[in-house]
Amino acid sequence: MRNQAATLSPATLSEHSAPPPLTCVEICAGGGGQSLGLEQAGFQHRYLLELDRDACSTLKANRPAWQVVESDLRAPVPPSVLRSAHQVDLLAGGVPCPPFSLAGRQLGSADERNLFPAALTLVELLRPRAVLIENVKGLLQSKFSQYRAEILSSLHSLGYRSSWRLLRACDFGVPQLRPRAVLVAMPSESFDRYRWPAPSHQPHQYLTVGQALHKSMASQGWELAAAWAAGADQIAPTLCGGSRKHGGPDLGPSRAREAWARLGVKGTSVADRPPAIGDRLPIRLTVEQLAVLQGFPADWHFVGTKTSRYRQIGNAFPPPVAKAVGACIAAALAQAP
Repeated sequence: MRNQAATLSPATLSEHSAPPPLTCVEICAGGGGQSLGLEQAGFQHRYLLELDRDACSTLKANRPAWQVVESDLRAPVPPSVLRSAHQVDLLAGGVPCPPFSLAGRQLGSADERNLFPAALTLVELLRPRAVLIENVKGLLQSKFSQYRAEILSSLHSLGYRSSWRLLRACDFGVPQLRPRAVLVAMPSESFDRYRWPAPSHQPHQYLTVGQALHKSMASQGWELAAAWAAGADQIAPTLCGGSRKHGGPDLGPSRAREAWARLGVKGTSVADRPPAIGDRLPIRLTVEQLAVLQGFPADWHFVGTKTSRYRQIGNAFPPPVAKAVGACIAAALAQAP
C-alpha cells in the first residue's frame, strides 16, 4: 500500500489530500443574499429552508442544484432533511426582523413571528460546527438585552460560545448603510480562533448610489444620467422590504424617503424601467437597481410580482457582508483541531 501511494502523481496526491468542502444548512433563506455570500465564502448548501413560495422559486431559478424546502421553520423537519444535514458545518439564517425592527411594534419574544426558539431547536437537532444568525440592529437595543442573553445562554447549554456584533453593509463595499445585528456561535476550540471581519472599505472609499447605478441610469439614453450620478454621491439609506402583511414596493418610511429625495430619488414607489430620454428628476428606482444597491450581482434573477421581488431584495442580507462573515467562519473551522 505504501509503495502504491508513493507512485501517485502530485495532482492525484493533491486531490486525495484536499479537505472536503464546508457544508451549510440555511433557514429563512429568502431571496438568496446570505446564500450567495456563503457560497462565495466556500460553503456548499445541503438544503435551504424558506416559507415564501416566490423566494423559493428565486433560489431554484438561480441555483437549480440547491435543495430548497418550502416550509415553515416551526414545522417538523422531515427525516430526509435531517439525514442530509447530518454533521453539517454551518447553520445560517436571517430570522424575521419585525419582532425587533425599529419601524415595528418591537414585541420581541412575544411576537408570533419570532423564530429564534425554532432556530435554537434546529441547532440542538443538527449540532452544526458553527451558527450564523442575522437580524436588524434593533435587536441590539438595551430593551432586548435580557433576550439576547437568553439566546447566548441557550447556545452555551448546547456547547457553543457566541457573541453579537453590529456590522454595516457600507463597510464591505455595499452602497447602502444597512447596519445589522450578527450572531456567530461555535464550540470553544473554534470560537477561540474566530475573528470578526475587518471592514474592506473606509468612509472615503464607500461606493455611492451614483457610482453603483450610473451605467443602469444611462442604459435608455437618459440625458441626465451623468448629472444625477454626480449628485447621488452618498450611500443609500437602509432598504426596507417590509413584512408579508404590510410591506409594499416603496422605499420605506418618511425619514427614509427624505434621504432618498436628497439623492434625486422618489421613494414612494418602484419603477418598471430605468429613466429614458425626457424623464425629469426625481426619478424612481427599478427592482433590478435596488438589487444592485443590496449587493446582488446583475445576473441574480428574482421571481414574483414587483412587490414580492422588492420584498425579497429589501429583506436580504447583502451578499458581500455574508461572504465576509462566512469567510471568517470558514477560517476558524479550518484551524480547529
